[in-house]
Amino acid sequence: MAAPRSGAAAGAPRPEADPGLIYSQLLQHLVGEQRQPRALNPAALGGFPAPLKSDEQKMVERAMESCGFKAVLACVGGFVLGGAFGIFTAGIDTNVGFDPKDPLRTPTAKEVLRDMGQRGMSYAKNFAIVGAMFSCTECIVESYRGKSDWKNSVLSGCVTGGAIGFRAGLKAGVVGCGGFAAFSAVIDYYLR
Repeated sequence: MAAPRSGAAAGAPRPEADPGLIYSQLLQHLVGEQRQPRALNPAALGGFPAPLKSDEQKMVERAMESCGFKAVLACVGGFVLGGAFGIFTAGIDTNVGFDPKDPLRTPTAKEVLRDMGQRGMSYAKNFAIVGAMFSCTECIVESYRGKSDWKNSVLSGCVTGGAIGFRAGLKAGVVGCGGFAAFSAVIDYYLR
């Protein structure tokens, strides 16, 4: 019987390279110093590619996120919502258009429409003022705190409700603060 050659079994394939060396080279390319930085393409990950924003788009984004724009938007939205709510409540009120001096006289369509318009305009103004107050206060609180969370809406709701209620006295201000803060917390909870 012949002795096997030194270091290798007869008929066994010879390894061409040490697997530990290949593994360490692979690690250097993946996480080591030879790693190449890559620009991440969302389309390669199955997402939609997003083009870079132009300077005009960035300017419009900054303008739309400003406190002034948010206040104007809340004011206009409050005006429209308040007007619609005022017209709706006037439409279901049975006393719209009636003259208190002559309750037996049937009001004309013109008188009913005039009363509905007056109530709609009154509600619209009030909702617009409340919307602008809340939006400005929330934007100021968010800018001061540097966070966007539920506490901003609760604090601004308290300030807005307290300011509105304070016209009727201290107790009404405290109740308005608590009520508007609770309402803001509930709305914020359902919207987030």
